[in-house]
Amino acid sequence: MDEPSVLDFVLEKLTFWRESKVTIPSADEEQQPSDSDFIREQRIKHIWRKILIFLPPLFALTAQIFSEPPNRSQALVIFFYISAAGSLLLLIIFRDWQVEPLIPEAEEAGSFTVHWVLFGIGCGFGILAFLMFLGNRFTGINVSLWVIALVMIWRSLWKPEGWWGIWKSAWKRFWESGIQVTPWSLLVAGVFILAGFYRFYLLDQIPPEMFSDHAEKLIDVTDVLRGQFFIFFPRNTGREAFQMYLTAAAAKVFGTGVSFLSLKIGTCLAGMFTLPFIYLLGKEIKNKEVGLLAMFFAGIAYWPNIISRVALRFALYPAFAAPALFFLIRGLKRKRWNDFLYAGLALGIGLHGYSPFRIVPVVVVVTLLTYFFHTTSKQNRRQAIIALLLVGLISLVIFLPLMRFATSNYDIFSYRMQTRMTDIEIPLQGSSLSIFFSNLWKALIMFQWDNGHIWVHSIPGRPALGIISAAMFSLGIILVLVRYIRNKHWMDLVLLLSIPLLMLPSVLSIAFPDENPSLNRTAGALIPVFIVIGIAVENLYVNIKSGFPTRWGKWVSLAAVLLLLAGSAKINAQLVFVDYYQQFKTNAWNTSEIGQVIYQFSETIGDEDQAWVVPYPHWVDTRLVGIQAVQEVKDFALWRDDISLTIDVAVPKLFIYKPEDLDTYEVLQDLYPDGTNKIYHSAVEGRDFMLYYVFR
Repeated sequence: MDEPSVLDFVLEKLTFWRESKVTIPSADEEQQPSDSDFIREQRIKHIWRKILIFLPPLFALTAQIFSEPPNRSQALVIFFYISAAGSLLLLIIFRDWQVEPLIPEAEEAGSFTVHWVLFGIGCGFGILAFLMFLGNRFTGINVSLWVIALVMIWRSLWKPEGWWGIWKSAWKRFWESGIQVTPWSLLVAGVFILAGFYRFYLLDQIPPEMFSDHAEKLIDVTDVLRGQFFIFFPRNTGREAFQMYLTAAAAKVFGTGVSFLSLKIGTCLAGMFTLPFIYLLGKEIKNKEVGLLAMFFAGIAYWPNIISRVALRFALYPAFAAPALFFLIRGLKRKRWNDFLYAGLALGIGLHGYSPFRIVPVVVVVTLLTYFFHTTSKQNRRQAIIALLLVGLISLVIFLPLMRFATSNYDIFSYRMQTRMTDIEIPLQGSSLSIFFSNLWKALIMFQWDNGHIWVHSIPGRPALGIISAAMFSLGIILVLVRYIRNKHWMDLVLLLSIPLLMLPSVLSIAFPDENPSLNRTAGALIPVFIVIGIAVENLYVNIKSGFPTRWGKWVSLAAVLLLLAGSAKINAQLVFVDYYQQFKTNAWNTSEIGQVIYQFSETIGDEDQAWVVPYPHWVDTRLVGIQAVQEVKDFALWRDDISLTIDVAVPKLFIYKPEDLDTYEVLQDLYPDGTNKIYHSAVEGRDFMLYYVFR
């Protein structure tokens, strides 16, 4: 054979994604080293290999440590992340770090048939339902027509043999062996329970206070409990309906009433609903270990935990994006037609949840296009086109009530979106294109650098991920990119593209660039982000295990992963239960303390109708005081000019006002000169308020 040149060898190393084509010919016998030299050489090489495997994660962790406030250094972050990326790529190039390919897909898609009679009946009922969704109300008639339309269309597209076969085999296994509890199922359950602890621990205290958005939501929930079943709630620039019905159900089921806790329970349940689909999606993309690691990191992470606990609609974005992406990808991978119906169901429900979810249909289209252009099979391309029709049709049926509202009230339906993307509310601060790319860059680095400055749903000025998860995410992006370059697998590209796409609702805040990045509008991206983290940690485990002798490799790799898991759990517990709690308490107004004072007053010497709060600019929302005091929507506001109207109200009376409001104090003294004025010392510095009692 021809002897390869040095150039051939270098080119072979640089094109590391290809199979090796260069073979170094063996030397003559007299040129061979002695056995002892060879063994010593191999041992030294093996030791170096073991050490080098730890360099990329150590560099990445060091970079992320220097990214943590308050002592952060941009230069050191860049230096160590370049070192992490460079060392990882060199290890991959020289075959000392293995990047395993994805599992091959199923065979070509089978035929697809439609029961046209049922389909036609379903479409007819759908048209009737659309026409009956009048007045922005759900009624018994239009909901019945809507459900019948969905059932008929669903049944016309469903492949019963797949459904029957799955249930038959599952029932047979259960009948023969009962419920099988395996060590793996216990491990998955344990991770899910741990995530539940992180979601619900001290839920009544973290976050400690409501703000005005919560008042708007609880007013809407009150409307639902009183029988006003809106399709779209127009109050406060308009909101989709799902959270209002979820909270009303939580208030009834858990007996928590119209309260902050009812809102929290609903959104935390939505956050928990996301996790099994992150596990299943990670398992579908790579393996069950990746799925479990992704669910663990997502379950304990500060980002998804906070957007669940803040009790607004934010958690609904990933809650339905996760099943939509899972069923879509599983359907394409396993050639299962019914999965596309489930994907459409999740997509349609998600559109009733949180407005940033409107980007998910775009992600679905991009996923199908990516699959279409990566497959060479005509049958599989046909499957992608039919999948688009199935997902689109089912989601459209679910979306019918909102679509009816939007056709008649598009300005209301799109108002919030338009105010962020256009200049209808305020003039733009520059060209749209330059703001877009600036926003995009800020969003892409939020995982490792800065998650924004909105204190209600983040810790301002810190990364969106903890030290360990941010470092693993950075390595994971490189690993997925290398795997795609090598194998050109469509799922790797979908994973990479879905992150910026799912962040677009934040990036497109062109009119208000200071609102970008935001953890709420980027919440859908946490699904692929934590799967990438799971891929990185699993790949690290595999490479450490293979880099050590058989017995040591298992324990060293396991110890390394457990150290990462324990460290991440501790870091995120500190972020949520200490740091976030303290900064929220410092920034929020103490409506709970004012509400408690009124409650005690009404339970002891007075009545709730004999207590008032005098509004003051940029102070407490008096509606929240009412919710805290009597667990119902009641506004305790009494404007300074109306204080004289209380002269005929029976004593005792209680007036609460801000210490800086000296004009109110003068009015009270003039009207009730025998009143008692005292200060209430809040548990939070700078949140004291005044109490003016009138007893005669």
